[in-house]
Amino acid sequence: MKKPDAETGLSALRSLLFDRSLIGPLRIMGERVGKFFQIPLPGFKPYVVFGPENVRKVLITESSKFRWRNNDPVRDVLQKGVLVTDGDEHDRYRSLMEKMLHPGVLPQYKEMMLRQTDRVTATWQNGQTVDMLVEARKIALLIVMEALFSVDVWQDIPLLWNPILKAIEHISPGLWIFWRKMPRFGYKRSFKIIDDYLFGIIHRRRASLEKKQDLLQHLIDAGLSDQIIRDQMLTMLIAGHDTSTALLAWIFAMLAKDPSVYEKLNLAMENAEEDKQPHLLEEVIKETLRLYPPIHIGNRMVAEEVSFGEGETIPAGERLFYSIYLTQRDPDLWEKPDDFCPERFQPGARTNAMSYIPFGGGSRACIGSAFGMMEARTTLAHLLHGFTFEPMNADKIHLHMGATLEPHPGVLMRVSRKARTL
Repeated sequence: MKKPDAETGLSALRSLLFDRSLIGPLRIMGERVGKFFQIPLPGFKPYVVFGPENVRKVLITESSKFRWRNNDPVRDVLQKGVLVTDGDEHDRYRSLMEKMLHPGVLPQYKEMMLRQTDRVTATWQNGQTVDMLVEARKIALLIVMEALFSVDVWQDIPLLWNPILKAIEHISPGLWIFWRKMPRFGYKRSFKIIDDYLFGIIHRRRASLEKKQDLLQHLIDAGLSDQIIRDQMLTMLIAGHDTSTALLAWIFAMLAKDPSVYEKLNLAMENAEEDKQPHLLEEVIKETLRLYPPIHIGNRMVAEEVSFGEGETIPAGERLFYSIYLTQRDPDLWEKPDDFCPERFQPGARTNAMSYIPFGGGSRACIGSAFGMMEARTTLAHLLHGFTFEPMNADKIHLHMGATLEPHPGVLMRVSRKARTL
């Protein structure tokens, strides 16, 4: 493994302090050291890999040598959620949950997605400036709760909004990375509100004589305890809605930063029926996912010594990150990797295997990837059919690394409802 020199280490540290994000240090190390390196920070020395060959090893060919997570706030919050369990336990939960997220059942959700999008946009006034990061979160919350748990949270958004944001903040990267036992104040009340709400849903469903065809019913019928069901519900609530929020918000950020793409997409939408989306819509979504994958990095614990490159090894017990962000911006794989170029994903375009992995890969690929893509296509097309969007802060939008990658300080758009022709 090539060792970073002192200047590289200092540059990485300065980037971390200035940006308060691991993205900067990762980019510096990737550019100057290579696709396999160790972060040289005090008290925090994980190994990092990226690139198709390295990622394939972690996710597929030698995945048995890694464990998901150990001793971090994500596990504290999600406990036995499918996202943070391993082995037979993970496989059982995933098998139960995949049934309601299989591509074959997704069409049943479309009308609901449109209806929930309309509920949010019905509050918009012509000429009003809205933050698409906030509006996307409302849409995503409504959709995930109704699709998976048959619960309408419209009236409860004021109750849940801040507790959910606090939960997301709790699992976002912070000083706990360096000081695991640091005191974490101000979260207990938020977690109680969320838990009371989810356990209330479970208890009412158990008491109901009506059997619904949703994820919650599958978990109950499988004989899982209330606590384990809560863990899966919270996993899907946080992971399912926060990733969709980030994706939709980044799409509008990209359209704000590149008005020519917005004009092309708007024209394509005007010339197409809403049920027949132009391929450019798919290209825009996929290119946004390439540049800003909501989950930009994977976290693993090394359970068995593993080798990378020319005999470089990582001993058991070490932490390893595989970087989706760096892989999808690798100049060895992508021409002008930092540019927004939806045409990369035109029909017939080819990408190297494992060079495009916004949903991970292997047996632990994102369980909701097909659902998330359908949600993005459906809501984006509906919004573009119904409204024009005028960017208000395109030059100020920058990357923020929370639980997902988000556009900050938000994506401000002046919205106007399109006139419908009969």
